[in-house]
Amino acid sequence: MSDFDSSPFADTEFSNPFQDPSVTQVTQAAPPGLEEYNPFTDGKMTPTAMAARAAAPTLNTQPAIMKPTEEPPAYSQSQAQDLLRRQDELERKAAELDRREREMQSLSASGGRKNNWPPLPERFPVGPCFYHDITVDIPVEFQKTVKLMYYLWMFHTGTLMVNLLGCLAWFCVDAGRGVDFGLSILWLLLFTPCSFVCWYRPLYGAFRSDSSFRFFVFFFVYICQFGVYVLQSIGIAGWGASGWISALTALNKSIPVGIIMILIAALFTSLAVMSLVMFKKVHSLYRTTDASFEKAQQEFATGVLSNKTVQTATTTVASRAAEGAFKDQV
Repeated sequence: MSDFDSSPFADTEFSNPFQDPSVTQVTQAAPPGLEEYNPFTDGKMTPTAMAARAAAPTLNTQPAIMKPTEEPPAYSQSQAQDLLRRQDELERKAAELDRREREMQSLSASGGRKNNWPPLPERFPVGPCFYHDITVDIPVEFQKTVKLMYYLWMFHTGTLMVNLLGCLAWFCVDAGRGVDFGLSILWLLLFTPCSFVCWYRPLYGAFRSDSSFRFFVFFFVYICQFGVYVLQSIGIAGWGASGWISALTALNKSIPVGIIMILIAALFTSLAVMSLVMFKKVHSLYRTTDASFEKAQQEFATGVLSNKTVQTATTTVASRAAEGAFKDQV
């Protein structure tokens, strides 16, 4: 009868898979609290489940960040300074381009350049002779130097005016100083325009167009101007300058006049010192540009050959020489 109760399809070697030792080991090692969990309850967990949940390790929800295998190279102090210097150069070039663009726009709007220096009244019979605008013509990095040279020229002109008054006061207390008074008038009328044309305008043009030839003209003339300042500060009697020698001589005639001339001698001395300082400053800026003696020679040769007056004179001389040679042959 037992043979009929057993299933004919049953495998006698078949065993319950849930009785496998590996499965039973996992089920026995399951964390406590799972058996007490009922999904159909109100969501409250038993104390055992709550303790098991509290003991479970927390997962790190931070995103994974890959760390570089090599750190970026650190810039040295010299490299950082070089980068800053290049950035400053780019900013200056950008400012220069912007200034040039504004200049072209202003020129196109006004119909071209018009002379504006010296600033004379409109009804004056003589008009301005030069166009002078430092903010438009001169690059940004050289504007401060050109302005200082312009102020130095104005100080030079004012000193010559005061020198005329000092020589006039000396002539009033000493009738034999008429030559000094006359020469002081001559120096004022001569040195004021000549200094502007001979050394300030070449400097202005040199920085405006980076002209090597104008730089050398300025250096040559300004060295002579420095020598004149030294002589005027010395104040040799009969030379029309209220220098130290003339001031000490005037003290024997009149103390107030002598004090005035001492102050003028101090002005001439300060002019000499400032001119020397500015000469060194301009020379240091000249060395930073592309100017050179070879370029000055090329500019001079090009300017001479392209000058219409020189071309006309050369053509006239050549034609006359050819005519003379032809007549000699005939």
